[in-house]
Amino acid sequence: MKKVVVLGGGTGLSTLLRGLKLFPIDITAIVTVADDGSSSGVLRKEFNTPAVGDLRNVLVSLSEVEPLVEQLLQYRFNTNSDLNNHAMGNLLLTALFNITGNLTKSLESLSKILNIKGRILPFTEDLPVLQAITKDGEIIEGESNITKAGKEIDYIKYKNEVKATPEVLKAIKKADLVILGIGSLYTSIIPNLLEPNVVEALKKSKAKKMYVCNAMTEHGETDGFYVSDCVKQINKYVSDNFIDVVIANSKLIDKSIQELYLEEQSTPILIDEEEISKMGIELIKEDLATIVNNQVRHDPVKTALAIFTYITKDK
Repeated sequence: MKKVVVLGGGTGLSTLLRGLKLFPIDITAIVTVADDGSSSGVLRKEFNTPAVGDLRNVLVSLSEVEPLVEQLLQYRFNTNSDLNNHAMGNLLLTALFNITGNLTKSLESLSKILNIKGRILPFTEDLPVLQAITKDGEIIEGESNITKAGKEIDYIKYKNEVKATPEVLKAIKKADLVILGIGSLYTSIIPNLLEPNVVEALKKSKAKKMYVCNAMTEHGETDGFYVSDCVKQINKYVSDNFIDVVIANSKLIDKSIQELYLEEQSTPILIDEEEISKMGIELIKEDLATIVNNQVRHDPVKTALAIFTYITKDK
C-alpha cells in the first residue's frame, strides 16, 4: 500500500482527507498547529497548548465512526459562560494533552477511539507564533491577524524556535508521495516548510512532491496569482525544483459565485500551462470545483481520485 503524507491545515486539508480515506492508501496527515483564533486560540492561551482546531477537523474527516460522533466533536457550546463557542473536540484534545503532556500521544489515543483511517500528527509540540512580513515592511504577528490583515505578504516565518516532531520527520522519510494543500498558502501550507529539519527531510525524500492548488485567490496571500505563482512561492522555502506535480481546478466558476467572491477581493486561480511546463512540472487539471453554501470548494472524491490515479499509474 502506497504511503501518502499530506501537509497542511484549515478546512482544505480536511476536505482532501475526506476523499483520500475512501481509497486503499496509507495516509499520514501532518497538521499545522499555529492557529491562534476562535476556540483554539483561547484554549492555547489558557492551557499553554498548541492549537487543536485543525486537528479536530482532521479527526472528523478521517474518522470511520457514526455521524453522531462527528456532531459531538464539532458541537460548539452556545452559552453565557466561559464555554461559549468552544468546540467539544477542542476541549477533548486539550484535556488529553493535559493528561499525557504530549499532543502526538493524545491523537494516537483518540484515533483508536474514533477508528481513524491513517495517522494524524501535529507538526510540532511547541507553540508556534507565525509572523508575516508584508511588502511594505510591516510585521504582522499571529495566524488570525495575518488572515484578517489582507496585506500583500513578502515572506513568513516563526517568531520563536519551532521543532518538528521526530514522528513527522520519519513519516516524510517513508513517504511514496508528499502532498501540500489544499489550503491557504502562507498560513496553512508554508508553515510546514519553515523548520530546517523538515526542509532537509523533504529534500532527501525520494517521494514525489505534489501541490493541490486552491481554486480561488485569497486577499493578501495570493492576489492575482496564477497556479505557477503559488508553486514558485512554495519552492522558495525549499528548492527551485521542489514541486514535481500540481493538481489544479479547470472547471469554470459560475459568474454569480465569482461576483460574490469579488466582495472579498478574490478571483479564480487560473492555470498558466506554458509557465508550469517551463518549470518542468507535471500538470494534472480536472473539473474539481464544487459549490457548497455559495462557497467554492474542491470535490473531495474527484480530488482524491486524481491523486490516487497519479500514484498508482505506471511510472
